[in-house]
Amino acid sequence: MTSKPYLTGHFTPLTEEVTAIDLTIEGSLPPELTGRLLRNGHNPKPGVTPTHWFKGSGMVHGIRLREGRAEWYRNRWVHTPALDGAPYMTEQGPDLTASAAGTHIIEHGGRLLALCESNLPFELTPELETVGAHDFDGRLRTAMTAHPKEDPLTGELHFFGSSPFPPYLMYYVADAKGVVVHSAEVPGATASLKHDFALTRRHVVFIEGNVTFDPDNHSGIPYSWSDRQPARIGVMPRGTDGTQYVRWFSIEPGNMLHVSNAYEDGQGRIVLEGPTVDREGFRLSWNWWAGAPGRGSEPAARSYTRRWVVDLADGSVDEQIIDDLAVEFPTINEQYLGAESRYQYAISFPDEKGLGSYGVVKYDRTTGARRIHQVGDARMPSEAVFVPAASASGEDDGYLLTVVSDLKQDASQLLVLDASGLDRIATVHLPHRVTAGVHGSWIPDSDLENSEG
Repeated sequence: MTSKPYLTGHFTPLTEEVTAIDLTIEGSLPPELTGRLLRNGHNPKPGVTPTHWFKGSGMVHGIRLREGRAEWYRNRWVHTPALDGAPYMTEQGPDLTASAAGTHIIEHGGRLLALCESNLPFELTPELETVGAHDFDGRLRTAMTAHPKEDPLTGELHFFGSSPFPPYLMYYVADAKGVVVHSAEVPGATASLKHDFALTRRHVVFIEGNVTFDPDNHSGIPYSWSDRQPARIGVMPRGTDGTQYVRWFSIEPGNMLHVSNAYEDGQGRIVLEGPTVDREGFRLSWNWWAGAPGRGSEPAARSYTRRWVVDLADGSVDEQIIDDLAVEFPTINEQYLGAESRYQYAISFPDEKGLGSYGVVKYDRTTGARRIHQVGDARMPSEAVFVPAASASGEDDGYLLTVVSDLKQDASQLLVLDASGLDRIATVHLPHRVTAGVHGSWIPDSDLENSEG
């Protein structure tokens, strides 16, 4: 019996790949939900016990919806060299293809890409079979973040590659067809762990927290909290010459994994929001991820939403915690990425004392209201993906899709919620309990040129 928390409970790995068709539906699926919900997560093969949750091999789960039907579910490992035991470090240096590929999956330029921030992306077919590593025709020669940002106005994909060694931070832009049209080193960056970043209409925003490269950490992910590592926000104008004008602003100690959103307000200030942890919160989370003593019962037990307001004119940063609920996996209506959004969504977690519960959270940033859809006892929802309604007239006119792990029933369901009120619209029953995972995307059929499956 393993003592690793990331191999037990909601995180117990699946042992086989399954395909199921004609799934049972309770309620009525909106016919406009025609596409695929794809979700990635760490799922080591049977007999493999990774030293860190992040090192578990990626498994992608797909649910195919079409015109009111749930046509299929399938789960597939991403077949990278690491799945068969190939090491990341070799005599020639890092093998960027030896990837867990278990953090995220996106579509861009008609390609499905499974992502892990220390490696190259891996392309999958619409039926989730592995095509192979994708290096953007040789123009990507570093790792790629698992959190690229697609500009909703231009279709460009903005992303970065970070490294514990120089160059610490590379910035890339791919056009709407998936061709890298710009790359540059970002000056002034450090070896701080950079998991996510933000894109506004006029700026690229990088976040460096107190978690940085530590060669003495032997969990398999060589990063640790350091009080000597300054916490900073880097602001860079968009455009091919933006790296000449990047500015770094000191902030309070902490670490952010995921950005909710960022934008320029009416005064030209940059507003950045997202869940963050302090030193103790990071210790509890990291110990959980690494299966070390002193871990908390939940990996996000002290993760609270924080807001930074960066005044570019006077060089100041105002920051505050704006909510006392432990949350992670923030999402928005992606049509508002980089612009001021009224609504944000997240997943709530029990806090460090075990108080609270799992749920889907909706924030109204205008009124300050917070609403929670409780999913039930021993049930854990995945990141809630927003899908706009076909004839949407408002920002929250659409649906939230989340996959729930149910320990009591040893089962999982796809919940379709009304994003405006968080009421349940439909439940799709899946053929087995889906391992709690990380990030995913809704891929409408129109985004895949050869979507026949």
